[in-house]
Amino acid sequence: MTPRYGIDEMPPLGTAIVLGIQHVLVMMASNVTIPIILATAIGATTGETAFLVQVALLVAGITTLMQTIGFGPVGSRLPIVQGTSFGFLVVAIPLAQQYGIAAVLGGAIFAGLVQVVLGFSLRWLRALFPPLVSGIVVLVIGIGLLPTGMALYAGGNGAEDFGSWTNLGLATLVLVVMLVLYRFGKGIIGAASVLIALVVGYLVAIPLGLVDFSQVAEADWFAIPMPLRFGLDFPSAAIIGMGAMAIATSVETIGDLSAITKSGAGREVTDRELSGGVIADGVATAFASIFSALPNTSFGQNVGLVAFTGVMSRHVVSIGAGFLILLGLLPKFAAVIAVMPSAVIGGAAVVMFGMLIGAGIKLLAETALDRHDMLVIAVSIGVGQGFAAVPAAVGGMPETLEVLLVSGIVPAALFAVVMNLSRPGPAQGAVLDIDVPLEQPLAEPGRPAEPGHPDEPGHPDARQPGRRGHGDPG
Repeated sequence: MTPRYGIDEMPPLGTAIVLGIQHVLVMMASNVTIPIILATAIGATTGETAFLVQVALLVAGITTLMQTIGFGPVGSRLPIVQGTSFGFLVVAIPLAQQYGIAAVLGGAIFAGLVQVVLGFSLRWLRALFPPLVSGIVVLVIGIGLLPTGMALYAGGNGAEDFGSWTNLGLATLVLVVMLVLYRFGKGIIGAASVLIALVVGYLVAIPLGLVDFSQVAEADWFAIPMPLRFGLDFPSAAIIGMGAMAIATSVETIGDLSAITKSGAGREVTDRELSGGVIADGVATAFASIFSALPNTSFGQNVGLVAFTGVMSRHVVSIGAGFLILLGLLPKFAAVIAVMPSAVIGGAAVVMFGMLIGAGIKLLAETALDRHDMLVIAVSIGVGQGFAAVPAAVGGMPETLEVLLVSGIVPAALFAVVMNLSRPGPAQGAVLDIDVPLEQPLAEPGRPAEPGHPDEPGHPDARQPGRRGHGDPG
């Protein structure tokens, strides 16, 4: 696989700016929605909500630079976009409601330290994440994000017109424009197909009355957020809950790093990239707390964007990070993007999340799957996604354990790692039936096998004790 631009390649400046803005638009909805959800859940004032959105943009830009440029052991030096984490939200809301948002921010600092420790340990833990396990994690991430993408496609959860013909039509328009430009567009048109489709969808949504510009009028032109506005608190519940979710987020980041190198560069992620990426995730989460922003993590939809466009340049993402920082200091311009209808974002999101599924399948395809591998895939995805799809199944568990299980990623990764380590040897019947080649028909009963037939003794593909061939009883 040859990307349009390699990791260290810098496209022409004009092209790079357009492609950087494309990354910003793809991640914007998720990045600003999460602080709004938290603010609504705790009854925050309009000013507090606007502040949370502002710092979410500013911190996302700064922490993205930690990944793309890096310093010392921090950063993957890959085109990874950081943003506010969905994963922590399920823990953050009850914590904020009971202890205040300061407890969420204090717990996030501890969560960041957990991720940093895990990041430094990954050089020795890398053996736990071969392509089989990484592929399962990436696949589960993609499957888990699809409901979010489809909810956006229909207008966004909680929308009064959810699933209306207008929303579905607008999302479909974005999807079709994006696919047509990607298929037939040349040069920058093909690479920026997502951006162009989003702009088209946005412009069409305005005369349809789907864009509310009142928030733009109320936003300030310029503002510098003050650190520690909400303070810090460290109750034990926050330490335990946020620390546990740090493990889940680290696994997700490992999946994103594996996916972006495989789908964008056609290679495995290196130990240095893996370790630096998870360390950066932890540093970003702790840093975000200082600015009263929610925990940060790598964004799967932007990984999908890289896979879709083939633009692997980390410099493009660095330019996008610059725009995020600028938007964090210019709230009025940020509001223009933030009011983009959910259906417009959804038209692109379903493809971006679907690309993650494709990246997971590609990782799995690298392994010559045997019967045990198939069992690992079945159990990991079946149980992991089962809990995510039916969270009531673990409703009786302790809250922290329940949060980890319904994430889908943690149980899937746990089963995949443990079952992969307990792999049986070939003599125990590990080879799949389909892995035994049949170059000629099997010999009929009473007739000797034809020369060169795999059943002939001495043939290199002859079935050995413990190996079942086609037609053998289960």
